[in-house]
Amino acid sequence: MATEKELIEKAVAMLDQSYSPYSHFPVGAALECDDGAVYTGCNIENASYGLTICAERTAAFKAVSEGHRRFRRIVIAGRCEDYCWPCGACRQVLNEFGGGELEVICLNGNGEAARTTLRELLPHPVDAVWLGT
Repeated sequence: MATEKELIEKAVAMLDQSYSPYSHFPVGAALECDDGAVYTGCNIENASYGLTICAERTAAFKAVSEGHRRFRRIVIAGRCEDYCWPCGACRQVLNEFGGGELEVICLNGNGEAARTTLRELLPHPVDAVWLGT
């Protein structure tokens, strides 16, 4: 299991891997699974902007593709003045594998952290109950 400091360092390191030539808004993420495995991601933009993928989903999809189905916490790093909050699509994807108890740690460009849960960020997710399954 990674320490919070280690997760923060991994998320910040991913800022340099970002491919963001259009927005110039790099984002890095470090996702911890229930078994302690850590997956990182960065945002990857495309000239056809709808094909861009966020750092959080990059990390989540890497984890899922390696067989992980439960997430414990995620750190999201940016270089902006405000905290780097996950977008709605990322919140929904994280809910699929982390649920409302997923710890979300968002960093700003000064390295300051804001902590919350996914339930606070996404109080009414689309889930199995919503789908009637």
